[in-house]
Amino acid sequence: MNWQSITFDWNQARAFLVTAEEGTLSAAARALGLTQPTLSRQVAALEQALGVTLFERVAKSLVLTEAGLELVEHVRTMGDAASRVSLSASGQSQQIEGLVTISATDLMAAHVLPDILAELRQKAPGVEIRLLCTNSLSDLRRREADIAVRHVQPDHPDLYARKIREAPARIFGARSFVEGHGRKLTRADAPTLDFIGFDNNEELVVYLRAFGLDVSEANIRLSSPNGVVAWELVRQGFGLSIMADEIAARFPGIVPAFEDVDPITFPIWLVTHRELHTSRRIRTVFDHLAEGLLRVRPERRAR
Repeated sequence: MNWQSITFDWNQARAFLVTAEEGTLSAAARALGLTQPTLSRQVAALEQALGVTLFERVAKSLVLTEAGLELVEHVRTMGDAASRVSLSASGQSQQIEGLVTISATDLMAAHVLPDILAELRQKAPGVEIRLLCTNSLSDLRRREADIAVRHVQPDHPDLYARKIREAPARIFGARSFVEGHGRKLTRADAPTLDFIGFDNNEELVVYLRAFGLDVSEANIRLSSPNGVVAWELVRQGFGLSIMADEIAARFPGIVPAFEDVDPITFPIWLVTHRELHTSRRIRTVFDHLAEGLLRVRPERRAR
């Protein structure tokens, strides 16, 4: 079929594309912020307009038919073109007002960014900030966010990144947990201790071993993909976990867990799309975040 000779509604095409990428109607509806019946109607309307079946249901998933496989590449190309147009238009805007979406981890959004954003409201009161709290990497090229605070360096040429600094992190616990053993803890105690997991327990074990701790996933008896919840479990004495010094320093009841384990550092990167970096609005927020994140330092703490 010659897809290029057929015109159809872009909302229907986008519904089809996201459904193809997500694999289920429920996941696609969440990604687009639509109800599942609305999304289903849009996909069905596209199938009716084209006169083809685009999906087959296999178990609980949707699988593209041959016609769907052929169409999805055309629609993806259309989506990429639409994103480039949107990025170019946003990049030309010189007004310091409007929405800017910042992607950051939930812990950074809750405990580090508020002070920085309070100053931004004074500097640029016309800017509206939306915080996208996620521990995964947002796709800036698809405008999931305008600016991202990341801990890994991006490798795509369309992205502009600035390394802000290296931030120290160590293993912390509630004072009641750490001092409840009647003596100072050392790394030799690690195999017998409980740890609190965040998003990926297997990955956390790798980080803990980088501190020189002999632990396994069996040591992680409680976890939550929500960083704020996981940190609250640490605060309430359920176990130990890794945390940036600048966040842990905000909680008086939290202390470093081990006297013989040195901190490690992790990078803080600020990332945006190269075209968005020419927008005065985006540039203002980007530069303000960079300045604010550079100033953040943990307070000195006594054991």
